[in-house]
Amino acid sequence: MLGHFGFSYVGLIYLLMLWIPNIIWSKNKPIDYNPSQENRILLVFERVGQVCCTCSILFFSDFNIAPFSAWSWWLLASFFLMILYELSWIRYFMNEHTEENFYRSFYGIPVPGASLPVMAFLLLGIYGEVIWLIVSAIIIGIGHIGIHIQHLKTIKHVL
Repeated sequence: MLGHFGFSYVGLIYLLMLWIPNIIWSKNKPIDYNPSQENRILLVFERVGQVCCTCSILFFSDFNIAPFSAWSWWLLASFFLMILYELSWIRYFMNEHTEENFYRSFYGIPVPGASLPVMAFLLLGIYGEVIWLIVSAIIIGIGHIGIHIQHLKTIKHVL
């Protein structure tokens, strides 16, 4: 449950799937985006979770693909969530760059830009049986999903 130190190529793939759309987003932020009112406690959870997730997903080899077993379904479910995450980004980039568009649900999944990768990382932690990633996903989930929900509530209040 503690994991085995070693490089995870699966972890690197997940991080690239996470970072590339975020880098593109940084050049295409919603026109009405305003992070100035974000809850500082949630922001600390988000930042700590980001560092912990990045380290644990890269430095434990337990996430690499193993011979197929019943346990592999956790990896497949996790990867499916990451594919949905990528599709939610495509939807955002192909539409108007507003906060309303950015935070709207995706196939019934609320705040998909936050909830999909957090759930994918949680399932990947279960697949690899690495408690560090599971705990890290929970920490980032509190912060990242919390901040996205805060923005969503602000949008709904304005509308």
